[in-house]
Amino acid sequence: MADINLKEITLIVGVVTACYWNSLFCGFVFDDVSAILDNKDLHPSTPLKTLFQNDFWGTPMSEERSHKSYRPLTVLTFRLNYLFSELKPMSYHLLNMILHAVVTIIFLKVCKLFLDSRSSMIAALLFAVHPIHTEAVTGVVGRAELLSSIFFLAAFLSYTKSKGPNNSIVWTPIALTMFLVAVATLCKEQGITVVGICCVYEVFIAQGYTLPLLCTTAGQFLRGKSSIPFSMLQTLVKLIVLMFSTLLLVVIRVQIIQSQLPVFTRFDNPAAVSPTPTRQLTFNYLLPVNAWLLLNPSELCCDWTMGTIPLIESFLDIRNVATFTFFCILGALGVFSLRYPSDSSKTVLMALCLMALPFIPASNLFFPVGFVVAERVLYVPSMGFCILVAHGWHKISNKSVFKKLSWICLSLVIFTHALKTIHRNWDWESEYTLFMSALKVNKNNAKLWNNVGHALENEKNFERALKYFLQATHVQPDDIGAHMNVGRTYKNLNRTKEAEESYMTAKSLMPQIIPGKKYAARIAPNHLNVYINLANLIRADESRLEEADQLYRQAISMRPDFKQAYISRGELLLKMNKPFKAKEAYLKALELDRNNADLWYNLAIVQIELKEPNEALKNFNRALELNPKHKLALFNSGILMQESGEVKLRPEARKRLLSYINEEPQDANGYFNLGMLAMDDKKDSEAEMWMKKAIKLQADFRSALFNLALLYSQTAKELLALPVLEELLKYYPDHIKGLILKGDILMNQKKDILGAKKCFEKILEMDPSNVQGKHNLCVVYFEEKDLLKAEKCLLETLALAPHEEYIQRHLNIVRDKISASSLIEQPIFPVSKTSGNKIPTENAREIRSEPQLTQKEDSSSRI
Repeated sequence: MADINLKEITLIVGVVTACYWNSLFCGFVFDDVSAILDNKDLHPSTPLKTLFQNDFWGTPMSEERSHKSYRPLTVLTFRLNYLFSELKPMSYHLLNMILHAVVTIIFLKVCKLFLDSRSSMIAALLFAVHPIHTEAVTGVVGRAELLSSIFFLAAFLSYTKSKGPNNSIVWTPIALTMFLVAVATLCKEQGITVVGICCVYEVFIAQGYTLPLLCTTAGQFLRGKSSIPFSMLQTLVKLIVLMFSTLLLVVIRVQIIQSQLPVFTRFDNPAAVSPTPTRQLTFNYLLPVNAWLLLNPSELCCDWTMGTIPLIESFLDIRNVATFTFFCILGALGVFSLRYPSDSSKTVLMALCLMALPFIPASNLFFPVGFVVAERVLYVPSMGFCILVAHGWHKISNKSVFKKLSWICLSLVIFTHALKTIHRNWDWESEYTLFMSALKVNKNNAKLWNNVGHALENEKNFERALKYFLQATHVQPDDIGAHMNVGRTYKNLNRTKEAEESYMTAKSLMPQIIPGKKYAARIAPNHLNVYINLANLIRADESRLEEADQLYRQAISMRPDFKQAYISRGELLLKMNKPFKAKEAYLKALELDRNNADLWYNLAIVQIELKEPNEALKNFNRALELNPKHKLALFNSGILMQESGEVKLRPEARKRLLSYINEEPQDANGYFNLGMLAMDDKKDSEAEMWMKKAIKLQADFRSALFNLALLYSQTAKELLALPVLEELLKYYPDHIKGLILKGDILMNQKKDILGAKKCFEKILEMDPSNVQGKHNLCVVYFEEKDLLKAEKCLLETLALAPHEEYIQRHLNIVRDKISASSLIEQPIFPVSKTSGNKIPTENAREIRSEPQLTQKEDSSSRI
């Protein structure tokens, strides 16, 4: 086996960089959204052990909605990316490009086992530039393919060293092989198929057997004419070890998925639910389709589900000719490779194994998968294709007649493939560009129309999004997700009647419950969100709250583990003033997911409604343990601590509110509540600073304006308070406390009795029974020397508040003044600010009972 030199490595790295440099400028698209953006397993706050309990998308393996794709080591690399650059896509794409270069270098080493150096480099270069790889390299989730391939090839290379002198067994490479197989499988499931390639290599390459020889030996042994040769027994021992180890891995894998296959629908893979012979004819036809993509990658598509490839329902379908031709070619190559002992046949055999065996898990031949065709699963099979092409080129180029032509054709193929790859990378720049490029290839896939709509919806372009969603319903009239998307878009356009009609259409397409048959196993779990979305829509009408609750309960009856239904129902029950039932709903949801920060937050809000502040604070703390940046938990727990009156909690309250404004620097509420906290701590300058920041962000912030004015009045800066009060009353002319404070300042500081009188009279116009306003107007009459009017006014005020001692005291002063014959001034009683002579701080606490994720509507057409 020839070693790889620095020149070859440099060439490969250069070619990979030239082909994939523009992938660095692509974003997170399609499956990246679920695997990266929405996957909490990437966050440092999520325990590492959780990665080994959840699937590739962050869903617990125990849940029925899980895809059962167990790839914890791949998710671990995403987490490392997150630690380095959080959700900036460039680092993710850069690592994918590096991994593709590493795979290509290891592949070159594998090629040198079967090809000469020149042909090996050609195979590696073709592999490096092949456009079929853009989905695996430029799509971030394709990293599962890349990582698995590294350990896949490493396991194979390790196994090739298991043959010692005199055909002895070297166990260390075998042990290392099985370890690498396990690692490859933890990156992606197809990694386990390398064991089959090792078995073929052992029998037909390392031992040099051919199929006729094996048949002859087996026949003689069965007839008792000869025994099995010792070398063959050694081979058998190695194969048994390999197969036993593989069986052990399979058993562990089955245990991890709890012996359950994932739930897919006929929309994901129509042939999987079709009757015989449609299912077999279609699945077999998919093999030449995949082979054609390797041979001619001119029309690539990110999604081949739904109606992309029409079902083959008859033996007379012309496409069966392609299937027959494919199997004829495959059979001819197989016979050639197994029958003859030449180096050429061995190369062809290994190429066929690399093409066929890693593809088996995705072939639909043994168990259904959630797609029809997926370009990224051709990453490893393309290695066999590249070896086959390089070997064929070598045979042709050795003939002098075709030598120059073969070089020209080869150069043209590599160059055009490289250009196609660079161009294809730009398709992955955004979701809109990706799905629009797919629609150019295939207009019969409703999911593509849906996903273009999603891309436009994310840009708030609802009118255009609606056109694509409606087209999806025309392409696939029974697509539940498409009708849900139409409904949601109508809702965003405030066309509630059409939205409800669309949701009702989607609901009518749901399969009916069959007694004795589990409902959840017959439909995509996301489709049940139609009940949630419809309920969320109609609950805006106060008269239909019970109807909305019925929809939530219907969803729960269909799926008792439907967490989102409990969350939404809990919020509705809180709105219906049923906090005890809301608490029950959230507790049930927490039984299903105790690591959901939003659930703990919602439960805390309910406990505030139930006057259980200590329990609420505990649950706010649990939410923050799970998500230290949970904005609403930071905000409301800070306010709860502030309002508790416990001085020892104020530093933590301040810390949380500071964290909140760091997360939400444009929210005036955060600054305002920091100001209130500073007022409680008698930090007047700090309180003034925070209040001013709140008002700067929100000029009409009612409570901030009033409390800033109050702060000035309490710190002997009454004249500074007046312009603030003018602003307050400009926005809120009926702000009674503001009018009282303004009247007080005008009378006692500005000596503007007329201005003060207008303030108090305005208060009484709005609220004739307002004791403070009434009393202060009496003071105005006293200052105007109209003692009889003042006396009458105070009597009316005393009737409104007979137990207020200060009113009776002031009435006595007026009466003494009236009865006195002298005009000597008596002490003037103060303008009342409140019944206790102090205006209380007005707290604008805002408890937001709707967590960010409660109202989320699933689009249903993204996987």
